[in-house]
Amino acid sequence: MAAPSLDERAAATAKLVLAGDVRASARLMRDLDDNRPGAVEAMRLLYPHTGRAYVLGITGNPGAGKSTVVDALIDLYRKQGKRVGVVAVDPSSPFSGGAILGDRIRMQRHATDDGVFIRSLATRGHLGGLSRSTSDVAAVLDAMGFDVVIIETVGVGQDEVDVVSQAETAVVVTVPGLGDEIQAIKAGILEIADVLVVNKSDREGADRTVRDLTHMLELRPHEAEPVEIVRSVATNGKGIDELAAACERHRLRGDRAPEAEGTVTPRRRRRAFAQVREHVFDTLRRAIDEALESRGDLVDRVALRGLDPYSAADELIQAITSVPSLR
Repeated sequence: MAAPSLDERAAATAKLVLAGDVRASARLMRDLDDNRPGAVEAMRLLYPHTGRAYVLGITGNPGAGKSTVVDALIDLYRKQGKRVGVVAVDPSSPFSGGAILGDRIRMQRHATDDGVFIRSLATRGHLGGLSRSTSDVAAVLDAMGFDVVIIETVGVGQDEVDVVSQAETAVVVTVPGLGDEIQAIKAGILEIADVLVVNKSDREGADRTVRDLTHMLELRPHEAEPVEIVRSVATNGKGIDELAAACERHRLRGDRAPEAEGTVTPRRRRRAFAQVREHVFDTLRRAIDEALESRGDLVDRVALRGLDPYSAADELIQAITSVPSLR
């Protein structure tokens, strides 16, 4: 009996994922992160079944308590009867290249809950605080039938803005004690916030932080969407109900508004644009690496000054773009 083809294996995987099979879904997530054969084919079949989950992005300064906020949100959504998937983007281990799993440890109390699935991804040097396969893993959780998918970023500062391309609602977590409000501006993330959270608001300086953020929001263009500011103490759950309510209000003003049904809203277009662009970049990145590996002579000529890197780049680009399919 002949072994199943790549397409047949992809179809079988997609069927299991749609049925909510945890083992098959986890295996597909691993295959996507490792660029294994058949993973993209399975995603092509799953994509028409996505778009049902509410994708929530959590980002902010390191040490702001993002994981504690996520943990509290999981608890709240589960009490509402919703199934929650989490994509926690961790720093890469310097030894294995894998995720350090710090976020998963902090959410350990949900480990035995069948209604919660937590997947940690390593950044592997990828800028923007998001792993290359973050959107794919979120799509798998969506296809599995999770009601809410939370993407938590690693907290690397200015490049955090990538989270907004993956989420329907972007929550930026900050804390009192940043000092000068200009420090928050330098982080490069406040302008992408749909909801701002001042966590650890029982600390001294919380009132000033809220006041500074309010003043900053007043400097935005008049046509900018409203941004709510929520206070929280995530360690004891204070303010988490208000945060979830603020996210829901934003959700109903955006793609989930009745008038937005079946239309290409600006946010929906931005997310699709970012997804396509990311996959184009990733495909080209892998093709370039493979081309460089196979053209050691070209690299050697540049190293010996027999060829300039600009001409070498032109030669590689020409070779890559002449390939019918890069996948």
